[in-house]
Amino acid sequence: MTYHNNITDMGEVQLIKIIEDLVFKETGEKLIRDDAFFFEPQETRKSVIFNSDMFVSTTDAPAEMSHFQMGRKSVIMNISDLIVKGVRPKGIIISLGLPLDLYINQFEDLIKGIINYSKKWDLKYLGGDLNRTKELIINPTVFGFKNPEYIIYREGLKTGDILLINSKFGLTSVGFDILLNRKGDLRSYPRYKRSINSVLEPSLIGNEGYLLSDKKLASTSIDSSDGLIKSLRDLMLSNKDMGFEIEFNEDLIDQEAIEYSNEFKISLEKLILNGGEEFIHLFTIPFKNYKKAIDLVKSKSGFLIKVGKVIPEEKIYFLKDNKRVVIEDNGYDHFK
Repeated sequence: MTYHNNITDMGEVQLIKIIEDLVFKETGEKLIRDDAFFFEPQETRKSVIFNSDMFVSTTDAPAEMSHFQMGRKSVIMNISDLIVKGVRPKGIIISLGLPLDLYINQFEDLIKGIINYSKKWDLKYLGGDLNRTKELIINPTVFGFKNPEYIIYREGLKTGDILLINSKFGLTSVGFDILLNRKGDLRSYPRYKRSINSVLEPSLIGNEGYLLSDKKLASTSIDSSDGLIKSLRDLMLSNKDMGFEIEFNEDLIDQEAIEYSNEFKISLEKLILNGGEEFIHLFTIPFKNYKKAIDLVKSKSGFLIKVGKVIPEEKIYFLKDNKRVVIEDNGYDHFK
């Protein structure tokens, strides 16, 4: 089929046809047009777990990000919050707000990005909605099934629980600083390619949530997409009179962030505390389960590293250079 250059030349029916054609081509699945979407679960006696995070082009897409990468990232943003709970995502519904100056090839690339990452996690694309907006908006809703007994909630911290992460912090802060604040070609920063890619093409890391939840080894979990400090404070909101003591060292910090901080004289604390969109998973594990959890995850080629512990005080402390420093920062806020 030959498409016109701009979505204004086509209309909603033809755009939906493009989605249907691409889904069938990439997955072999035929979308069903109806007033609602249907998914027949194989699971019984389980809860349905949903997540919906909106991707907005003006706040979530640097100028260098392609439409394929936007579509891909919108899926990652949503399934990360399920996986950290130990829930395998099964289906996805996507509503799209499309600006009138969007080209057809950009629209196709967007849908291909959505399908690409949905396929990686065996997500069934069920359909969605289209509407006209001033900027590009991607609003997926993903869902999965899990026995509530095995879900890792935010509530459940106990004094002495060990805090672990499944990747190190700092890459996205470096990537965003280069993309938003530095001038020149991205090829001028060959030493920070991983950081740039962490923003443009993030890779959701690991099956640690599944492993820990299935064996009931973790007490709490959270996705760090709003940054480390915000994530820790969100855990504290769900657990009265609890806080954290964090070791500020190379177990927590990616080496690329350390090098960038030194080269450009940017506070390493700022890069680590107030990043965002890392999609790093944080878990707390009771001390009695620690060795079992580490051995299990390692045997399945996963990654967990200890970075701190839970304390009986509503504060966050960093241990740095043998000093205990209280952190007052509240972290990222979508409306500030």
